[in-house]
Amino acid sequence: MEEITALRVVGLPLVVIDPVNLPSEVPSVGATNFRGGLEAARHLLDLGHRRIAYLGGPAASECNQARRQGFLAAMAAVAEEVPDEYLLSSADFCYEDGVVGGSRLLDLPTRPTAIFAGNDELAAGVLEAARGRGILVPQDLSVVGFDDTQVARIASPPLTTVRQPLQDMGAVAIRTALMLAADEKIDSQHVELATKLVIRSSTAPLRDSEGESTLAG
Repeated sequence: MEEITALRVVGLPLVVIDPVNLPSEVPSVGATNFRGGLEAARHLLDLGHRRIAYLGGPAASECNQARRQGFLAAMAAVAEEVPDEYLLSSADFCYEDGVVGGSRLLDLPTRPTAIFAGNDELAAGVLEAARGRGILVPQDLSVVGFDDTQVARIASPPLTTVRQPLQDMGAVAIRTALMLAADEKIDSQHVELATKLVIRSSTAPLRDSEGESTLAG
């Protein structure tokens, strides 16, 4: 990448936070994306959902691949096969792509009862796609995002999401950059900090045809 080369020429240290794709020699700080995807899917499975779709960002994005693989691992653990049409990638992690991808999923002949989106903006787009079709969240559709940005907190309904420790990631990146600037050796080229599932109002137990929770005992 031209930017990386330019920074090396002038001797400025570079540490990237939550990289999409970078050469392995560039120091970076990320989150446990695979585990986050695993936890998101497990949450939906625990609520009784089985028709669960994944709407991700760019297919080549490393963080997107890890979140998707975590999701698929959770589904495989309960022997649930995910149809190809339930696995979508988008050009970007943006709201507009969430609307488009959410519309595709919700217009399927057998639509999912839950959607795990690769970030909060995509999830917000899914909420809008559902709203435009008169599909109620979480009564008719559960939605989970990723990141726990302000978007998740102000969404209607507020999003259940996988929280990335963004402030801690920033602090680690700054410390690493200062070490590089002082010509100190760093322990690892890539550091991952733990994610955490934050449950809000966009997910609920799967309901049967009469509107009753399938988890009722």
